[in-house]
Parts: sequence; C-alpha cells; structure tokens
Amino acid sequence: MSGAVSTSTEDVGFAKLSRLQIAWRAAEMIPDGSFVNLGIGIPTLAANVMPEGKEIVLHSENGILGVGPGPAEADRDRDLINASKDYVTLQPGGSFFVHSDAFAMIRGGHLDLALLGAFQVAGNGDLANWTTGDRRFPPGVGGAMDLAAGAKAIWVLTDHVTKKGEPKIVEKCSLPLTAPGVVKRIFTDLAVIDVTGNGLVVREMVPGLTLERLQEMTEPSLALADDWKELSVA
Repeated sequence: MSGAVSTSTEDVGFAKLSRLQIAWRAAEMIPDGSFVNLGIGIPTLAANVMPEGKEIVLHSENGILGVGPGPAEADRDRDLINASKDYVTLQPGGSFFVHSDAFAMIRGGHLDLALLGAFQVAGNGDLANWTTGDRRFPPGVGGAMDLAAGAKAIWVLTDHVTKKGEPKIVEKCSLPLTAPGVVKRIFTDLAVIDVTGNGLVVREMVPGLTLERLQEMTEPSLALADDWKELSVA
C-alpha cells in the first residue's frame, strides 16, 4: 500500500489516542529499574506521565540524569531544560553535567531503553527519524544515531499515518535511515505493535478498531497476538 487513506474517526467507530496518551502507554510498559532516554517530540511527554511505584531514571542527551516532569510556569528554571528545549525538573538524586558525558553514557551502552520519534519505521525495524529531505526543514541529527546504536532497546512513539494520510509503518523506508533493524516496539495513536523475527505483531488496538482496518493504514503485513487486548488509557 502506498497511497493516502482516510483516517476520520467520525464514521469508522474508533478514536485515536492523543500525543500524551501515546507517551503514557509507553511509559506504563517501561520495566522497573530502567535508565531511559526520551527523544524529541512525543517521547519527551513521557516525563510527565511516569508510572508510580517504579524507579525509572530519565536521561537527556544535553546532560541530565534524573529528568522530572515539566514544572509549573512560576517554577521554570532557564538553566534546566531537556534536549527539546522544554523546561523540566530534576528528580531527587538527579544531576546535570557536560554534554560529552551524556553521550558517553549513550555510546557506552549504559541506557536500557530509548523512546524515539520517527518519520518512518520499516517492518524489519529500520528507523528513519532524522530528515524528511525537505529543504524547508533542516535535518536534525542530534543524538538519534548514537541512541539507535547505543541504547539496548529502541521503542518508537509516533502517529500511525502522516498528516497526508500516508503510512508511517512501511515495507521499506524511503527516507535516509537513522539505523537499520533497531526498533523493537512501536506505539502509535492506534496500536501497540512489536517488531519480531516473524514480522509485526499487534499487541493492543484502540477500542472499535479492527485488524483489517489497521492493516489498511500499514504497509507490512500485521499479525494479531493471541493475547491481544484493547488499548485503554487512564
């Protein structure tokens, strides 16, 4: 499938998740005790919805370990921002440090997980998230390639289709790759999908959505997990 598809929620019987809800669903699945980098875009929202009862240490590549949720406007500190230039707080025991040390943590394999945005994800886990090739929007490499290579696992958080209605989960990425075969799980506004050696497996779907309808918005073939469930949010 290569063309645009209709994604109206008015006549298809399902509602898409918000960006914050996508971030919440991913945050809920992070294992206790993890060190996690939050990439630019939807992933940074996860800092505001971390699950209670788990010790999850958030990392930002500009030099923070122990990132907390965004502060109230009156409590903003101009010296405490994340890689997206959003205001953040510092958790008890957290620290900030030189940029090179932040990348040493990434390149040294010390991060358990990185949550990243994406322009495209291929069925085999290839990731394209640093440029669209549009000269009006300069590419933003940032730490994307370092994270894709250095983190122990990569989860992608993204809308299921583009603003034009074109699939973002594709057979083969047409945009320049960030890294090949690194994505393990995809969280979209419609579903949670695992990238496995046997193809893409749907773990969760929003209420009212069918596998057939989800397949229409996804290029690679999808399989439904035996224990799949509805994607409900708080």
